Amino acid sequence: MVHALIPQIIDLAAPVAENLGLSVVGAVFHTHQSPPVLRVDISNSQGETSLDDCERMSRALEAVLEPASLLPDAYILEISSPGISRFLSTDRDFSSFKGFPMIVRTSEPYQGHKEWTGKLIGRDENLVYISQKGRKIKIPRQLVTQVQLDEGH
Repeated sequence: MVHALIPQIIDLAAPVAENLGLSVVGAVFHTHQSPPVLRVDISNSQGETSLDDCERMSRALEAVLEPASLLPDAYILEISSPGISRFLSTDRDFSSFKGFPMIVRTSEPYQGHKEWTGKLIGRDENLVYISQKGRKIKIPRQLVTQVQLDEGH
């Protein structure tokens, strides 16, 4: 469940990120930790999100969050990038992770499977291509619900 403060935090963080050439892609407030941890995920549309981007965002966001007094006295602010654990969606993602192990999930069984694992070959308008032990698998894009890195391999 999304914490009640997240929409307000994103409203504060989005223009801060924009001024730095970044964008906010999500936020989570982990209140079960002591002190609580506010994690804001950012991305850099110009390329890979760097540690420097995270540090710049952290300093700039702290300067806005403190006076807003939205959060409890003690909390930890973490700025991160969704990085490689995120789902692939853009053409750039698909070209950047070509050859990496992937999990492709479908909305309904295709050739008897709703989940496919293999190395990413790419995609076109109609198909997502993966390689399983050297065998090319073609999965119709209209059935694909998720493509993500298989971090277990």
